[in-house]
Amino acid sequence: HIKEGLLRYDRRGRLVPGVAESWDVHPTRIVFRLRQDALWSDGSPVTAHDFVFAWRRVNDPEEAAPFAAIMYPIRNAEKIQKGELPTTALGVTALDDRTLVVEMEKSCGYCLSLMPHATFFPVKERFYADAGKKYGTGPDELIANGPFRLAEWKRGTSLVLSSNKHYWNRDAIWLQEIVVGYITEDNRTRLNLFVDEKIALVKLGTETVKDAASRGLRLRTFATGGLAYLRFNVSDKSIFRHKVMRQAVQAVFDPEVFVNKVIAIPGYKPAYSFFPSWLRGIDGRFAEEYPVRSRRIDNELGRSLVEGLRRQMDPAGLPIVTILTVASPTGSKVAEYLQGLLKQSLDLDVRVDQQTFRQYLDKSRRAQFDIVISSWYPDFHDIMTYADLQASWNANNRGKYRSDEYDSVLRVLQSATALKERMNAAAMLQTILIEDVPVLPTAETGSAYIQHDKLKGVVRRVIGQDPDFTYARIIK
Repeated sequence: HIKEGLLRYDRRGRLVPGVAESWDVHPTRIVFRLRQDALWSDGSPVTAHDFVFAWRRVNDPEEAAPFAAIMYPIRNAEKIQKGELPTTALGVTALDDRTLVVEMEKSCGYCLSLMPHATFFPVKERFYADAGKKYGTGPDELIANGPFRLAEWKRGTSLVLSSNKHYWNRDAIWLQEIVVGYITEDNRTRLNLFVDEKIALVKLGTETVKDAASRGLRLRTFATGGLAYLRFNVSDKSIFRHKVMRQAVQAVFDPEVFVNKVIAIPGYKPAYSFFPSWLRGIDGRFAEEYPVRSRRIDNELGRSLVEGLRRQMDPAGLPIVTILTVASPTGSKVAEYLQGLLKQSLDLDVRVDQQTFRQYLDKSRRAQFDIVISSWYPDFHDIMTYADLQASWNANNRGKYRSDEYDSVLRVLQSATALKERMNAAAMLQTILIEDVPVLPTAETGSAYIQHDKLKGVVRRVIGQDPDFTYARIIK
């Protein structure tokens, strides 16, 4: 709501002009022309230089920007992030205030879809320099170029967004103010605030779905676009270095039971591919054009695979399997279910390692697990946002999976511009993942929420700002 990139998503999820009013795509270059009426909330123009400054900062290894790798398609980005080149070598140039040229390492069939991501937002250099270390810490230290600006912020308590009178498309914005009056993670507190009409929209948790329904409240659901999955540690440190162990878990795990009996949140759906069903294919959905072959749950096969490995291993038996998860109600429920499933179906002893989110991330990075309960939400609207996760060079490949075949096919998906060639490559990657089982999809994520009847036009989306109040209005 506060910032806007070169491109944005409209209410139907289509890529449309943002700060850029037009662009020309060449094999390894994109030329963006910025709109003259794109202004910062102080009334000064948003220029191509603001994008050059921001993108160089993201690629500076000293900044350690969490999503910096998303810029790898830009010329020299990877080398800059590895400290091999200065930030000035980045393939982005301001020809003048309103012309931005982006040079790519190679042809890139999905690079326009990256532009709405926050990592590609502009930063006003002078404002950043004046704010110093306080940049982004409060209303006076944050400048906006989106439909709203930060007006008030009480950390951990509340915040207020006010309409940005300098926004280029301000006439299309109905709301004058967005008040987030209560910031809390407690689902029951949030539900009670909604019932008391102190908030107009609230997400429901597992424990509040039934409560909301019993009160006669209208439940709404939508697909959030994420994927829940199990990641196996395939390094030499884990018993899951043996593919038969991963195949055994795959054989006994039933996504339908998991979603309906364990998760039990409206909006979730069983997952059988690492590429969620909402992703685009050639003419329609990828999942419809390249469907996964159905598989039946086979406890006998799973147990025979484990027993076969057990006979080859130490007579003392297989080691205890460690499942890493975040200490949360959902994390505990999922881990306990898996613990019971692996014991009952495969006769595996399982230890559940519940950690705070920070410790969970640290142990994940160090591959201190046999199975880690994971999820991923898309960064941009292209199948690459999921396919790249299993690349040998990806830092998020926590299970240390490495496949020369996978990497080779992924390079085709990255660089090809013909849609059919890209989707055929994605289908090959889908098959490799199903056969190698470095990860096991469990569910496509969804969300249940309730919304005041007088609040209209709120857009719920898979990619980009969610919920998006840009088009929202209140009826009398």
